[in-house]
Amino acid sequence: MKIRYSQPLELVVRGATVGLLLGLVFAAGFFTRDIMSSPTTSSVRAQDDPTALQFTLLDEVHQLVVNNFYTELPPNQQLQYAAIRGYLGALGDPYSFFNEPPVARSESDALAGRYGGIGVEIKRNVLGEIELFPYPDSPAFRAGIRDGDILLAINGEPVTPEQNLDVIRQALRGEVTDSGNGVEITVRSIASNEEVSYQIPFEEIRIPSVLWRMLPDEPLIGYINIMSFTSRTPDEISEAVNELNEQGMQALILDLRNNSGGLLQESIDVADAFLEEGIIVIEQSRVSGEVIEVATEGSIIPPDMPLIILVNDRTASASEVVAGALQQNDRALLIGQRTRGKGSVQYIFGLSDGSSFRITGAIWLTPNRTPLDGVGLTPDIEMIPDINGREVELDEAIRQIREQIIVAQD
Repeated sequence: MKIRYSQPLELVVRGATVGLLLGLVFAAGFFTRDIMSSPTTSSVRAQDDPTALQFTLLDEVHQLVVNNFYTELPPNQQLQYAAIRGYLGALGDPYSFFNEPPVARSESDALAGRYGGIGVEIKRNVLGEIELFPYPDSPAFRAGIRDGDILLAINGEPVTPEQNLDVIRQALRGEVTDSGNGVEITVRSIASNEEVSYQIPFEEIRIPSVLWRMLPDEPLIGYINIMSFTSRTPDEISEAVNELNEQGMQALILDLRNNSGGLLQESIDVADAFLEEGIIVIEQSRVSGEVIEVATEGSIIPPDMPLIILVNDRTASASEVVAGALQQNDRALLIGQRTRGKGSVQYIFGLSDGSSFRITGAIWLTPNRTPLDGVGLTPDIEMIPDINGREVELDEAIRQIREQIIVAQD
């Protein structure tokens, strides 16, 4: 099965409030953060509070610019966004930054693992044209859209090479309603080179985060590939394990290669699913102190079932939580390359106009209290990727499982 996933997730999100957490407040386990609270005592003056920010200089600059700039000023929103970016940039943290509404909504959709839309991915070709790639059995595919069709217009408005991809992506998404809310698109067909218009209804589109199968030449070994950690990942893992068990799985390979992260709580839930006991992750922050996440009793696979995890230098964040927890609790062997080493937690805060910003709110340590940031996890068996694309890590995992099964039988 061919799966397209357009937005690798570069952050781990534990949670946040201030009204709206990017539409993800339904996900269990999110922290809440009240960042808009006022001083508890009115007599506390802002200048006496080391965390209070004085905007006098910014107001002074703004008024001088308004009174003296030689031409018309940019819109207020543009100036506000620039100020926010400058503020967050001054934190000196590469993972703290601002997203305008279209990007914020796209990020929300990716983390949720579902959205209302017509079910297409888009990319810009070398000519600046927008190519469409429909998901299998999506509304777009059923309407007749095919890989490589060129998007010309949305609801009669021409699509231009200068338009932001996230703006176009959001125009192809919308609320699913009983009345059949949707969008009209005009494309140039890759098959006929003719312009064709389609009225396509919005439906709930699910973005799979997990793929699974029994290995074709190893009928006892199950294989699960976690591509990212979204709000749906724990349920997809349960579905995968149940289906593989029904097919006679006696050993499991968990592939976390190229998984750059996602939602922290969901990664904790996945690690918990494979652990009988033990520490999963330790979180430390200036605000909350130290939080230790411990596995609950019970595992979705037998505790003696052979378990191998594949990792590489693009295994990061949430996927490192899972790999580190299972490795350091002696539940799984890691095979591959040293992981990326992203040991910080980002909180995403939604703002009133649909924009959002993220800040680093905590760092996390592995169960044995090893700081991970910039270091990564060292595999139990390190392997150099094959330059010809041969799956040497998978082959080694199969060999290790065979040895474990032989030892268990003896």
